[in-house]
Amino acid sequence: MEEKELKWLKLDNAAKIYPAARRRNWNNMFRVSATLKEPVDPFLLNQAVTETVPRFPSISARLRKGFFWYYLEETESLPRARMDTYAPLADIRFKDIRKCAFRVLYYRRRIALEIYHSLTDGNGGLVFLKTVVSRYLELRYGIEIPHTDGVLDIEVAAPEEELEDSFLKYSGDVRMSRKEPSSYHIKGQINESGYLDLTCVTLDVNDLLKRTREKGVTITEYLTALFIMSTLEIQKREGNGKRFVKILVPVNLRKLFLSSTLRNFVLFVTPGVDPKLGEYTFDEVLQSVHYQMKLDVTPKNMRARIAANVKSEKYLIVRIMPLAIKNMIMKLVYSLVGETKATFTCSNLGNVKVPSEMEPYIERFDFVLGAQVTQHNNCGVVSFGNKLRINLTRNIKEAKLEYEFIKALKAQGIAYTLEGTRVE
Repeated sequence: MEEKELKWLKLDNAAKIYPAARRRNWNNMFRVSATLKEPVDPFLLNQAVTETVPRFPSISARLRKGFFWYYLEETESLPRARMDTYAPLADIRFKDIRKCAFRVLYYRRRIALEIYHSLTDGNGGLVFLKTVVSRYLELRYGIEIPHTDGVLDIEVAAPEEELEDSFLKYSGDVRMSRKEPSSYHIKGQINESGYLDLTCVTLDVNDLLKRTREKGVTITEYLTALFIMSTLEIQKREGNGKRFVKILVPVNLRKLFLSSTLRNFVLFVTPGVDPKLGEYTFDEVLQSVHYQMKLDVTPKNMRARIAANVKSEKYLIVRIMPLAIKNMIMKLVYSLVGETKATFTCSNLGNVKVPSEMEPYIERFDFVLGAQVTQHNNCGVVSFGNKLRINLTRNIKEAKLEYEFIKALKAQGIAYTLEGTRVE
């Protein structure tokens, strides 16, 4: 019997840092999940995954090690959906990523995908999840769901534009400097168990939209300002000096450049404030964040930021350098620079749209980020229908950020519901 030749892809520009910068307690996975209104049938879920995965060759892959770079290779065998653990992003070993870099989990009414960041970003992961859930619902209820709103047709092959490295395509000619001051980090006692604490805050989208429209800002800007205010309070209370407080906000570049790639295509901006300049009101922070985002998130600025990343990997000395040396250098650079520029990440996937035929079967979506080596808190945000879900993760015992964030919501008179760690 002739052995099948496995397909492979180069890592995209953003993906290269993740295997190099990994640590024993950090592999940079993220989770996207859909909670249905009825219990999940594991047999039908596995069938849906089996039928859907071939449509996503850049995600249904494993990480492989070459002499000069890591690369993605088509996985030899698909993972079976398994029962979810009691903690998100748990028990992930790098050797498993080298066999298959995503996994499918279920628990009661929830279908979750946990994906290694070298495969795609949260936006690509959401398309993958919606397509899996769409096929599952078709099998479960005998309905037909159209291929719209991010649900892809699993009967056709992936077009080239979905597999492209859009960083290379849209890189500018002028590089923007990546220099910026380091930011304050929230300290705490590390969880010895290695598991993440997860707290979910749910807000009413209509209430939030009313407030943001009155202020002339976006939901992402509003939440970022709340997190800055929360962190300022922590820094002030603990007497840890007056360092910059900045939040790392991923920007989905597909909207700026009309890209259809399902690989990584986000860059980051870090709006924040300098506490040395004095005390801030919430409105001052909000307006500052708004104008920083307006200034930074433009096609020209993003092209220049892309160029800074792309051109560094094109130097001949970098290209011919063995992978082991590249890894040492990238890990050192990441340790010195990668996590120092922001207090933590707040990533908002926005409002999830699905075909109307799917809506009656879905209760909510969630987006969960892992904590990093020195950024002990992180935040994933997503909304569906009239509910916005803010998933706060941490790998330290103290719920400092959660406590101050709830205080900030109360100060603005925002109603919320809370699940997970008790922080009130």
